Amino acid sequence: MSESKALPTAMLGYVENLAENIEYSPQSTVSKMVMRAEGVNVVLFSFDEGEELSEHTAAMPVIVQALEGELEITGDGKTVTLHPGGMVHFTTRLPHAVKALTKAKMVLYMMNRPPAN
Repeated sequence: MSESKALPTAMLGYVENLAENIEYSPQSTVSKMVMRAEGVNVVLFSFDEGEELSEHTAAMPVIVQALEGELEITGDGKTVTLHPGGMVHFTTRLPHAVKALTKAKMVLYMMNRPPAN
């Protein structure tokens, strides 16, 4: 008699409006995990004007996308200003920083690293 293996359950993850899932807080940066999914975790951030994430690295590749306001993104010796809809990609362990030039919201996509060959 052969053993049957259960197939993984397929799931649809859904967030109607990312920016509406996080509020601003005076003189603060706020973060909130909104989804854990196959291959990616999604985190929202809101920044009061002038708030920042000082230079740091991530243990996985990430994509940052602006949802509201203007964000100054520094990494790899470059500085760019992200406006709503703009996005940047950071490779694993690339030092980078984020500063809110205005009140701003962003989404961070933290991707699983591909397996080493």
